[in-house]
Amino acid sequence: MEHHSNIVPWEITAKLKGFTIKYAKVNPDGTLDYDDFESKLCNKTKIACLSHVSNVTGVINDVKRIGKVAHDNGALMLVDGAQSVPHMKVDVQDLGMDFLAFSGHKMLGPTGIGVFYGKKEVLEKMAPFQGGGEMIKEVAFSQEQGTCGISWNELPWKFEAGTPNICGAVGLSAAVKYLEGLGMDNVLSHEKTLTKYAVERMKKCGKVTVYGPSDLSKKCGIIPFGVKGLSSHDVALFFDNYGVMLRSGFHCAQPLHEQVLKLQSSARASFYIYNTQEEVDRFMEVLKEFEQL
Repeated sequence: MEHHSNIVPWEITAKLKGFTIKYAKVNPDGTLDYDDFESKLCNKTKIACLSHVSNVTGVINDVKRIGKVAHDNGALMLVDGAQSVPHMKVDVQDLGMDFLAFSGHKMLGPTGIGVFYGKKEVLEKMAPFQGGGEMIKEVAFSQEQGTCGISWNELPWKFEAGTPNICGAVGLSAAVKYLEGLGMDNVLSHEKTLTKYAVERMKKCGKVTVYGPSDLSKKCGIIPFGVKGLSSHDVALFFDNYGVMLRSGFHCAQPLHEQVLKLQSSARASFYIYNTQEEVDRFMEVLKEFEQL
């Protein structure tokens, strides 16, 4: 189910450090197999990782449930919130997250900046992963002994090496304030309304297959679909001619497509706060053109 960004770094680090990665199963409709995930957690587990929301199907995972089982086994919980934080209310304390990562460009902010949250008591035990200015408290060199002693700065500066992305931080802060002003419950409600409106009409199209779970209450405003006889790229290019933007391909989640959905790729329509019901109507007008092919 994971985006490649929550697979590739672990595979690279596993080869460097020699630990074992266990992958949980996903059901044919794109939902998580919780029993299988929980069966893989034991007292040897160091960390459990999970996307809060799938970027392909929009499935909302019960990270609180997985986090509890992880903690019961003495493990930490890391959540990929790139697809959840922009779309819904996320309370790290209530959900039991030790770490949460999300990006700015998916929540109306600038590119090149994101947030990595960690519990204070966990971060205080961790060593910095980057070296540079600002992240040290003291560098003391002894010529007599030929040694150098380094002490780390306080949180969060211990993990902020070098000159930060100041412009990006200001832009991201503005995006956060804007979304908070709208109300995250309102953001999610708007998306779900558009998703239901679109899916109900898409299922009436004979050549269209909508992928993912049928229970729309457990997903965000993402609709992966296919058109009979056409590749996802052909579908996206067709829509592009009408000024409608879709995404096509693996969506940086190749294992989910090939192993679970049994697809080479998919087209994906996604909605956010700036989309309207009239735009969904326009999307459907174009989609119905395939019925004539």
